[in-house]
This record gives sequence, structure tokens and C-alpha cells, in this order.
Amino acid sequence: MVAPVIHVIWRGYLTSTLFSLSDRTAYVTGGLGTIGAAICHALGSCGASAIALDVDLPEPQPENSMYFDITELNNLGTRLDCLESHSGIADIWVNAAYPRTNDWAKQSQKTLTQESWAQNVSLQMNSYCLLSSAIAERMAGRGGGSIINLGSIYGLVGPDFNIYEATDMTLPPTYAAIKAAIVNHSRYLASYYGSQNVRVNTVCPGGVLNEQPKRFIDNYSRRTPMGRLATAEEIGGPVAFLASPAASYITGSVLTVDGGWTAI
Repeated sequence: MVAPVIHVIWRGYLTSTLFSLSDRTAYVTGGLGTIGAAICHALGSCGASAIALDVDLPEPQPENSMYFDITELNNLGTRLDCLESHSGIADIWVNAAYPRTNDWAKQSQKTLTQESWAQNVSLQMNSYCLLSSAIAERMAGRGGGSIINLGSIYGLVGPDFNIYEATDMTLPPTYAAIKAAIVNHSRYLASYYGSQNVRVNTVCPGGVLNEQPKRFIDNYSRRTPMGRLATAEEIGGPVAFLASPAASYITGSVLTVDGGWTAI
């Protein structure tokens, strides 16, 4: 009779303690987007108060959402003060926003302009890195916290252009540079703030299903060991794990959520 009792206690400990985010406040930039909303839901399911930060707020404004533009870096300290005074101190911060220029999807190696490169680096890479730095410094001053940045498999490996065959899609070269920079800057922050209990990790998804053309979905699925794209919900769970006490000794890591894409 002893073993079953221990098993029940251990199982309850795992679910109620290791993965619990009760009494934690989490901010998710791009929180109303496809992936961001799934991350908010996953964090909320673990007990966190998840606040979606976005620049495109519909009417009526969703509950637990606020306007926040990550590309606006002027007076960042003051803006973060206002944010936290309104909704609580950030225990968890997730960067899932995807700011980019209007010509982003059309940029290829042959058509890329210096202007577009510089604009997109400023919009996404600079915003992620400088915002993460500011949040990490705040967390360090109050005993710790968890930052999770959204990278990509294309920040780790080169693209397979065959998946874009017979579609009007491509991968902008700036994307690979930006995502690689986010990965390594996250490692830098993890090293710098590790002794102050600030954990900084990166989640690198593969392709996420989001109304892409059927030809692309078919091409991508054939290339991936699991034979399909991810759902947004499958990105939310790993983010919640990295934010949780279960990941208390994980920092500077890159968690690939790619159906095996980078394994082959």
C-alpha cells in the first residue's frame, strides 16, 4: 500500500508545483497573433496572469490585453513602469511579436535592398534585443524572472528552398540574420544575468500552420519527419514549460519545436 500512496503524492507534486505559474504575471508581445495567443493560453492554463501586448487591438478590446509597440524604444523605462504599475511586475516576459516592413514577404536574395535590410533589423532584432536587455535588468533588481524569445529553425540552419517550389512564397535573407542574432543575444543575457536568477531562453519553432497555400504545406510536410506543420498550441506548451519551475535550471538554451526538421 505504500508505493501507490507515494506515487499519488509525487504525481500531484509534479502537476501542482513543478509546472504551476500561479501568482506569476506574464507579458507576451504579439500576444494577439496566432502564436502569441496560443502562448497566452498556455501560460494562463498553468495559472499565470497572462497579458497580451499588441499594436493591433480589435474592438471590443480583448480581456487582459494592452497596447504596446516593441519597436518604440524611446522612453522604454517609463513605458515599462506604466505597464507594470497597471498590470503587475513582470515575472515572465515572452517576445513573440513579428514587426516587419510591408515589402517583407517579397524580399529575396536577388531583390533585397539595403534600406529594407536596415529597417527590418531595426524593427525586429533591435527591438527584441534591447527590450530583453531592459527586462532582464529589471528582473535582476528584484530577484529573478524568466525571458523567452521566439526564434526560428532558420536562426539555426539554412533554409531548404525546395519547400517554396511552385508557390509565391520565399524566405527573406534578413529573417535568417535576425533570428540567429536573437538566439545568440539570448545566450549572452543568460550568461550575464544567470547569477542573478534571470533565465533567458529561446524557442525555435519550425513551420506553424497559418493558412499557407496547400502546395507549401505539402512541400513542407514531405520534408519534416513528423510529416506536418506545427499548430500554434504546440508552441505554447514548450514556452510555458520554460517559464515554469520545472525549468528552473535551464537558461541560455535553444528549444527547437520543429517536428524533427533540424534532426535531419
